[in-house]
Amino acid sequence: MEDSSNLYPSKPKLKERKTKNNWSVTLLSLVIFILSFLVLFSDNIQFLVFLIVVLFIHELGHFLFMKLFRYNNVRMMFVPLMGAFVQGAKKVYSQKESFLVVLGGPVPGMILGVVGAVFAFQYEINWMLELSAVFILLNMINLLPLDPLDGGQLFRLLVKYDHDLFLMIFSLISSIVLISMGYFIDSWPLILFGFLMSFRVRSIQKRYQVRKTLKEQDIVYKLSYEELSDMDYARIRSVVILQNPSLQKYKELGNSNTDRVIAEHVNTVLEIPLVQDTGLFFKVIVVLFWLLCFAAPVYLFMEYGGRFGWYFI
Repeated sequence: MEDSSNLYPSKPKLKERKTKNNWSVTLLSLVIFILSFLVLFSDNIQFLVFLIVVLFIHELGHFLFMKLFRYNNVRMMFVPLMGAFVQGAKKVYSQKESFLVVLGGPVPGMILGVVGAVFAFQYEINWMLELSAVFILLNMINLLPLDPLDGGQLFRLLVKYDHDLFLMIFSLISSIVLISMGYFIDSWPLILFGFLMSFRVRSIQKRYQVRKTLKEQDIVYKLSYEELSDMDYARIRSVVILQNPSLQKYKELGNSNTDRVIAEHVNTVLEIPLVQDTGLFFKVIVVLFWLLCFAAPVYLFMEYGGRFGWYFI
């Protein structure tokens, strides 16, 4: 009997995007980051230097762990007035590796901040205290359980990684919290970041609707694009086009890039497998590290909070 999957046309091949030298792009993004900061805050050069040092060390932690675990196309980018991020991808993700990649950013920064603050208090070094404060503050904010911060990534890994509805609600709440925080502390970059998050929520909602339909039709989508059969590709493709009006119009144009563009959309719907290779003990250690990052600065303030006199002299 003929295999029914042979009745379907071959799925388009997606070219793997490889970048040989990412540091030139990183440097360019850093220059743009510096220029945008100077336009608005030209009178605070020292803080800019501290900010770049803290962001670079934070992202370098993510970068090194991704390299260690053989992520592909790893790159570091600075975003004007927002911060920085590291991107990388794998065909199959490990939960244990994902925990370490996420913690590899804020934990070293918190350690440097706390140790630097103790040293600054002991020897009364103003600039070191200020740098340590930036280390501690930015990394503590980053560890808040809000999407897409590192704390939000940890929370998702600990709770339920593959629950689309949960992720959509979690991202929506994170967006509202960020906008509210920005409003109350009068920080328009934080408000802007919160509004940008709302676009992410909309994107997650669209993906949730597509995956919900795929589940109802018993179509497998928890696999990589390479593992996807021609039959399942065709079935997912029809659902993606049906639920994306702009893609339907693009399909009607029928130009040479149509198949590739639709294939890219199908690829974004697929859920890359996450190997559940952590036990309860490992997760408890992760939570303890997470809590320790918040407790250490509190203890530091209680211990040295009354010794700020030298700083104002």
